[in-house]
Amino acid sequence: MLPGAGRRSLGRILLIDDDDGVLRSYSMVLRKGGFEVETASDGATALARIRENEFDVVVSDISMPKLSGLDLLKAIRERDLDVPVILVTGGPALETAMQAVEYGAFRYLSKPIEPEALREVVLRAMRLHQMAKLKRQALSMLGGDGLLLGDRAALEARFSRALDELWMAFQPIVSLKKKKIFGYEALLRSNEPTLARPSDILQAAERLGRLRELSRSIRRHVAEAIGQAPEGVLLFTNIQSQDLDDDDLYAADAPLTQHASRVVLEVTERASLDGIKDARGRAAQLRELGFRIAVDDLGAGYAGLSSFAILDPDVVKLDMSLVRGIDLDPRKRTVVRSMVKLAADLEMLVIPEGIETPGEREALLELGCDLFQGFLFARPEKGFVIPEGLTGA
Repeated sequence: MLPGAGRRSLGRILLIDDDDGVLRSYSMVLRKGGFEVETASDGATALARIRENEFDVVVSDISMPKLSGLDLLKAIRERDLDVPVILVTGGPALETAMQAVEYGAFRYLSKPIEPEALREVVLRAMRLHQMAKLKRQALSMLGGDGLLLGDRAALEARFSRALDELWMAFQPIVSLKKKKIFGYEALLRSNEPTLARPSDILQAAERLGRLRELSRSIRRHVAEAIGQAPEGVLLFTNIQSQDLDDDDLYAADAPLTQHASRVVLEVTERASLDGIKDARGRAAQLRELGFRIAVDDLGAGYAGLSSFAILDPDVVKLDMSLVRGIDLDPRKRTVVRSMVKLAADLEMLVIPEGIETPGEREALLELGCDLFQGFLFARPEKGFVIPEGLTGA
């Protein structure tokens, strides 16, 4: 009887190495340890097996023909966030080890590997894989979608797909006194399910160092949509404080610059401008190009009014935390009344965001607001919706 025959397999292992001797040796060790083992002699063959079958653990050499162990790891993470990948090398190098960890390798082992050590690492990896599956199952039971960002390789694949499937939703900003559309805010969306929320995409971009790439893509999408917007309305689009350091934002031939007179750039109050060199001068340069500037999320960001002094905005947008339930909260009404008055003195427009109830709308009207944005009027849509009872600009 073969070693391990008649026993229930502990788990299914895929073993990859271009050295037949190593492949046979490791296979024997793992089969004796109670595992079911499949083998491949190169990365391309291994990837084909992974696409056709499920494995509990993958053990791969790093230096292989056709597809390296690191490239195989990245490809695995595009389809499976959880399966542990153990990378093995005969020539350990610090840079390679760091890459292995960064891209989500479970372990980085150097040859030769003692049989017992190999069995123990594979067994631990398999058990942690089972735990990850249970965690995902529990998350789904509790109402989550069970999709986690995972390691860098997985995140890179998903972020690239999110960029490819990026689109903008548009939510109207309305003038109740004039009963017309004043503008639309462009809101980031993507069809990539694991990065469906704008905050998820932004966090992924920051983690991967691709925030500038994302910002440029957003501005390009907004520029492409302006031709479909009602004549005369403004388009509001969010920019990160770091975008003020991007030369592309100021380029005369950049897609959005072509429409600068119709664009309001919203800089969030949630992010500091401290790290931006000559932010005041950059804001002035944007105005020379024709852009207007808004401070977004007022009331939810950094203490003080440094962003006002630096940006001298044309528009201030009140964060929904100030708007929510304002009709029932005298303290909020006092704060917003003062903000609206000061903004008027400074010749700034005020736009409350996140209005959901008639009570909030009426309270803000009484406080002197005219421009409004929120679900009460319209939800963000792919096209430029004009709410009933209103007209275009």
